[in-house]
Amino acid sequence: MFGRNKFKKLKREDVVEAIITLNKQQDDLESGIVSKSEEVDKLMERGCKEKNRDIKLLLAKKVTALKSEIKRDTNRAAFLMYNVGLLEKLKAAIDDNSFVQNTSNIPLNKLLSDQKALAQFLESAIKNKSEVENTLVDANQIFDSYEQAAESSSSPIYSTSESDDELLAMFEMQEQLDSEMAVGADMPTEANRQKTGIEE
Repeated sequence: MFGRNKFKKLKREDVVEAIITLNKQQDDLESGIVSKSEEVDKLMERGCKEKNRDIKLLLAKKVTALKSEIKRDTNRAAFLMYNVGLLEKLKAAIDDNSFVQNTSNIPLNKLLSDQKALAQFLESAIKNKSEVENTLVDANQIFDSYEQAAESSSSPIYSTSESDDELLAMFEMQEQLDSEMAVGADMPTEANRQKTGIEE
């Protein structure tokens, strides 16, 4: 019933050659359509200017015949275009099939066909990864706890005494006074005017 599949023996080169042939026929038809369309335009223009009725009738018949040929050639070109489209799809299918076969023949890719073993390997890999990650996280938490202990200021060596606090407050107050004096030195005019007015 199913017999041999003829497509399996189909060569890519044959499809490409057929596409080239059909494209050439399509180009010839399109050139002919353009040429005949230009001829129709010329005949229509001549017919409009012609005074002799018999010649007008002859020109009309020529225009009708050319339009019929143009319609026929247009249909043929459309048929060829559709045919070429199918052959392009066939060529793409051949390329895809060749690509998949070449890729599947790679030794490592053949391992992927054993999906049961692959599942076991992935499960083991995830388990190992999780165990290592947990170990690293635990180690990092130990580092953090020891660093926090080392940086703790609870030791009397690093703690501030009441005397330290008083000195810090004095330093900060002096810094504020120096800052205010610097600002006052930049604006002496108003103060001097008021002082002068009082003395006068």
